Amino acid sequence: MIELSQVSKKYGRRKALTDVTLTLPIGKVIGLIGENGSGKTTLLKLIAGLLTPNSGQATFNGQPISRRIAKDIAYMPDADLFYPYFTVRQLFDFYDSQFEDFDIVKAKEIAQYLNLSLDSKIKHLSKGNRGRVKIAATLGREAKVYLLDEPFSGLDPMVREDIAKGLIQFTDIERQMILMSTHEIKEMEPLLDEVVVLRGGQVIAHELVDDIRELHGIDTTTWMVSLFKGEK
Repeated sequence: MIELSQVSKKYGRRKALTDVTLTLPIGKVIGLIGENGSGKTTLLKLIAGLLTPNSGQATFNGQPISRRIAKDIAYMPDADLFYPYFTVRQLFDFYDSQFEDFDIVKAKEIAQYLNLSLDSKIKHLSKGNRGRVKIAATLGREAKVYLLDEPFSGLDPMVREDIAKGLIQFTDIERQMILMSTHEIKEMEPLLDEVVVLRGGQVIAHELVDDIRELHGIDTTTWMVSLFKGEK
């Protein structure tokens, strides 16, 4: 379980997060929703142990989150941070040398499922195929938590569909968690158990997707639009 209590983060004078309090359980697929600049990436980096809050506390299974958390949490950034001269196979070998929980056989299975050639150089791949590589490398780890920053950004619908199916096929949600920021809410709604909505660095809602449908009688996209209109 990930718990954040009154977590705030500033970059100089700019507040990225303000008094964020959340409880995120293992065994869920959770969508992190918000406008650009709402604090989604900062929140993911804090949970990944890449940033330290200015105030408040963030814990994983009761232990303070730090860079050591990388052994339990797999973080996939929005930006491509791979060595461009690597082939897909070399990238997997590199991950295998860096992470004890990396399963290179699983990563190759995911690559095959996503129609990736292991001998392709990353610098020659399209944006869609680089997105597939990031997913294969990230899900190749047997982490307790997967943090995905805009995994579908800029990808065409076919690629998004393949990646979405891969998220379900190659994770064990009974014992793992996926927390992903996304603007593709309508397409990803069938995957989601919960949604956390950020605005201006603050959590303005945290709801079960089933409750949104049953209590409000609308889909998550419509609910979010009405929520943002109500906040203005």
